[in-house]
Amino acid sequence: MRDLLPATTPADERRFLMLQGPHGPFFDMLAGMLRAAGAEVWRVGFNRGDEAFWSDDAHFIPFRDAAEAWPEACTAILAERRITDLVLYGDTRPIHAIAARLARAAGILVHVFEEGYIRPYWITYERGGSNGNSRLMSTSIAEMRAALSWAASDPPSAPARWGEMRQHIWYGAIYHWFVLARNAGYPHFRPHRATSVMREFVLYLRRLVLMPVHSVGRFIAQRRIRNGGFPYHLALLQLDHDASFRDHSSFDSIADFIELCCAAFAIGAPRHHHLVFKSHPLEDDRVALGRVIDDATARHGLQGRVHFVRSGKLAALLNDARSAVTVNSTAAQQVLWRGLPLKTLGRAVYGKPELVSNQPLIEFFRNPRRPDTNAYRDFRHYLIETSQIAGGFYSARGRRMLLRQVIDILLAAEDPYDALRLGTAAPRHKLRVLG
Repeated sequence: MRDLLPATTPADERRFLMLQGPHGPFFDMLAGMLRAAGAEVWRVGFNRGDEAFWSDDAHFIPFRDAAEAWPEACTAILAERRITDLVLYGDTRPIHAIAARLARAAGILVHVFEEGYIRPYWITYERGGSNGNSRLMSTSIAEMRAALSWAASDPPSAPARWGEMRQHIWYGAIYHWFVLARNAGYPHFRPHRATSVMREFVLYLRRLVLMPVHSVGRFIAQRRIRNGGFPYHLALLQLDHDASFRDHSSFDSIADFIELCCAAFAIGAPRHHHLVFKSHPLEDDRVALGRVIDDATARHGLQGRVHFVRSGKLAALLNDARSAVTVNSTAAQQVLWRGLPLKTLGRAVYGKPELVSNQPLIEFFRNPRRPDTNAYRDFRHYLIETSQIAGGFYSARGRRMLLRQVIDILLAAEDPYDALRLGTAAPRHKLRVLG
C-alpha cells in the first residue's frame, strides 16, 4: 500500500480513473473539465452503453472479460496508469465495490457520486463511500452543528418536484438500447442487476409510453385519498433492485416490506386510519406492486383501508399525512422537512435518534412520535454545505450548474465534510430550478 495522495498534489499530477457513471454524458463532460484543469483521465467501459457516452477513445479501456477477471485487471490498471483518483457512481455494485476496495488499499482517493440525499435539484458527492458507507453514518447532529459555525445562513427549502425525470428515463432507454443491440464486443458482460438487458430496455421503453396512462391512474387515486376525509399514514416504496434498499437493509424484496407494513398496521393503527403506499418515481413495474399490495391487504383484513399511488409528486400526499415509514428512501427528507413522524427500517444517512422514531412499528402506527425539527434543519443545512451540490446529471442545464462547482470540490485538498469543519469550504451556488 502506497501513501495516500498528498492533499496539495496539483491537478497536473492527478490521474483519474472513471468506471460506470450515470446514464448520459455527465462523466464524459466531467472528464473534459478535469483535463482542462491539467489532470489525466481514463475510463473503463464494461459494455457498449459505457462506450457510447465517452468521447475520448485514446483514454478508454474496454473490459471484455468475465467478471472473475475484474479484480486482477483492476489492480493492473490502477498500477500501470499510476492512478491517483478513482471516480464512481455508487459504490455497491460489484465492480465498483471491488475497485473501491483495491483503490483504498493502494492509497488512491475514492470519489463517489450518487443521486441527491436531498431531492430534487441536488446530487451527492462524497469521498470513500455513500449511503450506508458514508461518513454521515457516524457523524452526530452535535458534530454537524459545531461544523456549521463556519456556514452561511439557512439554505433554501427543497422543491417538490424532480426536474430531470424525462431526461433520466430517456438516457436510460438509450443506454440499454446500446447494450442490447450493439454489445457484440463485450461477450461476457452481465448487468449488476438480476434483470436481463432486454428486460431493462423494454421496461424503460414501456414506462415512457405509459406515462400518460399512469398519470390518469395517479390522479384518480390521489383524489380518492383527498376526498376520503380519513387520517392516513404513508409507506414510501423503493425500487426492488435499488442498491441502497438491497445493501443497507435486511429485506430481500420490496414485497417483504409491504407485508411487514400491512401486518403492523392491522394490529397497531386505529381502525379508522388508512395506509397509503407511494411508489418510487422511477418504478418500472418489474415487480407487480399493485398485486402484492392487494394480496397483503386481503391477508391482513385491511380491505378498503389501503391505497396505492403510482409515482408522481410526494408533496401533496405529505401535506395531510399523519406519519411515514420507509426502509431508507431519500424521500424521507421531505417527511422530516415537514416535521412528520418517520420510521425507518434500514440504514440511512438521516437515521439519527433526533430524527427517526425508535418505536416498534406496531406502536409507531398506534401513536407515532414527531422528530426534532430544529435538529433536522441543522442536519439538512449541513448536507447542503457539504455533500449536496446544486445541479443534476441528466438535463443540460443541470449538468452546467453542477460542473461549475464540482471540479474544484473534486480537486480540493479536503473532502467536503473536513472543508466545512476547517472553514476552507468554498461558498455553494444558489439553487435554481433545473427543469
